[in-house]
Amino acid sequence: MTSLIFVTGGVVSSLGKGLSAAALAAILESRGLKVTLVKLDPYINVDPGTMSPFQHGEVYVTDDGAETDLDLGHYERFVRTKMGQLNNCTTGRIYSNVIAKERRGDYLGATVQVIPHVTDEIKDWVRRASEGFDVAMIEIGGTVGDIESLPFLEAIRQLGVEYGRNAIFMHLTLVPFLRAANEIKTKPTQHSVKELRSIGIQPDILLCRSEIELNESERAKIALFTNVPEKAVITALDAKNSIYDIPVMLHEEHLDDIVVEYFGLEDKVGPANLDDWLRVVDRTVNTQHEVTVAMVGKYVEHHDAYKSLTEAIVHGGLQQRIKVNILRLESDDLADNDLSQLEGVDAILVPGGFGERGFEGKVNAIRHARENNIPYLGICYGMQAAAVEFARNVCGLEGANTTEIDPDTPHRVIGLITEWLDASGKVEQRDEDTDLGGTMRLGGQRCRLREGSLARRLYAQEIITERHRHRYEFNNHFRDVFQKNGMVLSGLSMDETLVEIIEIPDHPWFLACQFHPEFTSSPRDGHPLFTGFIEAALRQQQGELPQGVAQL
Repeated sequence: MTSLIFVTGGVVSSLGKGLSAAALAAILESRGLKVTLVKLDPYINVDPGTMSPFQHGEVYVTDDGAETDLDLGHYERFVRTKMGQLNNCTTGRIYSNVIAKERRGDYLGATVQVIPHVTDEIKDWVRRASEGFDVAMIEIGGTVGDIESLPFLEAIRQLGVEYGRNAIFMHLTLVPFLRAANEIKTKPTQHSVKELRSIGIQPDILLCRSEIELNESERAKIALFTNVPEKAVITALDAKNSIYDIPVMLHEEHLDDIVVEYFGLEDKVGPANLDDWLRVVDRTVNTQHEVTVAMVGKYVEHHDAYKSLTEAIVHGGLQQRIKVNILRLESDDLADNDLSQLEGVDAILVPGGFGERGFEGKVNAIRHARENNIPYLGICYGMQAAAVEFARNVCGLEGANTTEIDPDTPHRVIGLITEWLDASGKVEQRDEDTDLGGTMRLGGQRCRLREGSLARRLYAQEIITERHRHRYEFNNHFRDVFQKNGMVLSGLSMDETLVEIIEIPDHPWFLACQFHPEFTSSPRDGHPLFTGFIEAALRQQQGELPQGVAQL
């Protein structure tokens, strides 16, 4: 039977349940256990695919095409296990499944209720998602006391009874430090655990988020009033250098030892080997260079909107001990051609996005990068904007645009397609009239890289697999005119029907891709595109990039 660790949060949101779960999973993985993580989200959306990044942060995409909560990005950056459709579940998904079963008559005429039908559906999801693993971390979104999370909490309460000693409840809570009184206050934690116990869940471990270390008497007080063993009352301090400190910090608090002992896994595991994480932290702290990358987007004021991307940019500098300062620029502010904010940057990146707002500012930033030989990386919409800029200002196609913004443009450089081939060669139909969440090309797809291209050199292989999340594609009718004017289509889908990567060889470093490479970047391994991009930024800063000749 898979051992389950249920992770809940109390007092306030944003305490770091996802990071704590991912860090503990990383430690257990380093001890030889096969670990997975599951996020149970209480909102009624079927998935976060149609939610505004301003409200919910980025939409993370898995290899199998699931649009998920951003915490799955944390999971994949901390463990080797790949996430998929079963690793994120929402109230909307659960109720959709229950209603579909009721309509089919699966319940044989029974009155369908939250208990047992909804809770059974949640329990079944958890069992399927955790099957085949030694340990599964089950994170419940929201805060204990929220009305919408009650069905999930009831479901995990039942699973706790069914799994017995194969289930642990780990609760994150806030222990605030009041500077005026110069003391820690444990009352919020006491009330949070009281709320949890009122619905039948007794936590086994408390992760106490605090600015300062809890002393022995404070831990003893919390243990006494929450009925948690004192050794399982753990201080979870803010990471000193980066979030990648957390596995080492939790290991030093013996969190993994508590879990291993509770589950009786002593004979199955070895000592924790956190050398990889120590190396990541060392490279984060002991940098030798520093560069500035301008990220020109439309959601920059909300940092979680580009969470995987900002992490991938940082990863790009780790191998060469380069500290990357990210200058977040609102693309709307560049729409009037005042590009003074871009002065002095070492590289420019335009990320993904949807809609018209800020598009012209992105185009202007790309033109600035192209004309001034500044390293440029475009991602998804950043590739489409680069194609539009090239069409207008190099190919002379006045008014060129994407049909997402201007359906009547005389030069439809970017437009919708109605079908594509999946990995098996099957034609997938795309109906533009379907629900908004069902019209995109999603998930990992293979791409062939052109020999001699910058992309081929960076990846050092011919065939790659990267994750997509977009509706619009490069219009193949413009391939010839682009290539005649110096653009290289360096990455194509396996059937050569879709353009995946474009480059300008007559430029120090200019590459844009239709997919999202940030979703496959990790602090331990980095990603070829981001590593190459940040290295180019450093060479640009040091004056080592030849002007007008790509580094192939």
